[in-house]
Amino acid sequence: MAVSAGTSALIATTLSILLLGGMQIFKAQLASTQLGTLLGGFLASQLFVLLLTAVSNFEMSTFGEGFQARVFPEILFTLLTALFVAGSVHRVCVTTCLIFSLISLYYLNKMSTVSYGGSQQSHSQGLKKKKF
Repeated sequence: MAVSAGTSALIATTLSILLLGGMQIFKAQLASTQLGTLLGGFLASQLFVLLLTAVSNFEMSTFGEGFQARVFPEILFTLLTALFVAGSVHRVCVTTCLIFSLISLYYLNKMSTVSYGGSQQSHSQGLKKKKF
């Protein structure tokens, strides 16, 4: 069951706030072990995905269905926000958050291309015409 872009933005914003709060509450437990720092980075990368979903869906509901998130400012802003939150938990969480976020971004782009179709280039662009 699909929801509208505005509802999806509201849900993603709510989940982002809950995840951010949970990470801050359990900051000491996440920073105490190596596995905890990996988990903290993974949770921060999920925060990145939720923030990107919230921003993108808000823009789609405001500017129209054809509006797309771009690298600057949407993706960069949400990535820096997630990295800042990861840094407030532990320094190593920043590195793991960046790695997990880039992997998530790759798969989000791949899913988006399959669902909405990418920009299709003409096959004749790469072919040169022969002159007779």
